[in-house]
Amino acid sequence: MQIAPENMFKLQGGDAQCLALWEKFIDVSIAHSEEVYEKLNVSLTRNDIMGESAYNDDLANVIADLQAKGIAVEDQGAQVVFIPELADKEGNPAVYIVQKSGGGYLYATTDLAAMRYRSGKLNADRTLILTDARQALHFKQTEIVGRKAGFMAQEQTYEHCPFGMMLGKDGKPFKTRTGGTVKLVELLDEAVERAGKLIAERDNDLSEDELNEVARKVGIGAVKYADLSKNRTTDYMFNWDSMLSFEGNTAPYLQYAYTRVKSLFRKANVAIEAQPNDITITEKQEHHLAVLLLQFEEVISMVSREATPHLLCTYLYDVASSFMTFYEACPMLKDGIDLNVRDSRLALSALVANTLQQGLTLLGIETLEKM
Repeated sequence: MQIAPENMFKLQGGDAQCLALWEKFIDVSIAHSEEVYEKLNVSLTRNDIMGESAYNDDLANVIADLQAKGIAVEDQGAQVVFIPELADKEGNPAVYIVQKSGGGYLYATTDLAAMRYRSGKLNADRTLILTDARQALHFKQTEIVGRKAGFMAQEQTYEHCPFGMMLGKDGKPFKTRTGGTVKLVELLDEAVERAGKLIAERDNDLSEDELNEVARKVGIGAVKYADLSKNRTTDYMFNWDSMLSFEGNTAPYLQYAYTRVKSLFRKANVAIEAQPNDITITEKQEHHLAVLLLQFEEVISMVSREATPHLLCTYLYDVASSFMTFYEACPMLKDGIDLNVRDSRLALSALVANTLQQGLTLLGIETLEKM
């Protein structure tokens, strides 16, 4: 039972054999992550990675600084920070251990070193920590201790952004049929496979290559959107059917709305980029859609400020739904439609396509020309 802690201590101390093994483990882990990044269309590279061990050389300095400032004190052989700000009902301060009695370091030490690096070396105005909600207390303690030690400037923020768990139909943490942990790569592959089958069943004129590309974008997009469209602080139920549905607040619905606008311009034989700036609002459906489109910047600002991507998802769904209502109520390509009215409505539709594409791109979800 002591093998792991002993080797962690050796690794933190620079043991050559442990370091060599660690390098191999890291390479395998990163290679796997790169496979996932490629499927998710994530632009992270090895140069973006700063693992826990990247701060090993600074851990002793962190302890020394805490000691010199009287923040960390020895207690039963360990180095401990007492936090009166988080005292219990009896008035006992919270205990934050930064070094074990045997000399080993903990997550607390690494997180303080990471805080100092990001704030001091990277000059980060804002640090966002995204982890399970159950770690909220730890990061609150880390912020209190780090600020007392001067590891970050007063104007720099340190924000823990907790998220809930993905649950299965039984309301328990999502598992495989055999009860094991679901691997993200396998989940993504299954999403693409399921999306391909659903699209193949729909009336379409896609070639095999086009079908595969659409299945990839729809499947991957559905998984991303299912996660991002829920309030990140709450648990949510994982369900393939609702995730891949072309109805409701889903990625496939938004992707379909975008392709519908593109199809509209193909039928009109008009370039979507060549639309006039003048838009005349006469119908209530036009007015509702135009007002929604004007709110895009405000929504983006709110998402950035609160780190709540589900607000953007809800907004895009509202835009897509409003467009569908507008499309049915305000014809554009029917005989007898005044040319100025047609062009105005096409211009409004072009703004819808642009908004949906920008919004989905911000969520890391690709759009399609047809599906």
